[in-house]
Amino acid sequence: MRCPNCNSKDIGKIGSHQFYCWGCFIELTINGEKMSVYQVEEDGTLSSLDDLFFEDVQILPQMQANG
Repeated sequence: MRCPNCNSKDIGKIGSHQFYCWGCFIELTINGEKMSVYQVEEDGTLSSLDDLFFEDVQILPQMQANG
């Protein structure tokens, strides 16, 4: 799996459907066929970045195979 933001392969699993990119410090959530991307704020809250990355958010085939 590669990060949609920085293309890093340094992705860690932090929950059953949640991942964290150590390259650019964003959180990825996969729910069925949909991926959401979040910025982790200083206070620990998440801000959605979906509008910056995806118009119609779909998981890439290689992400499904590796997830």
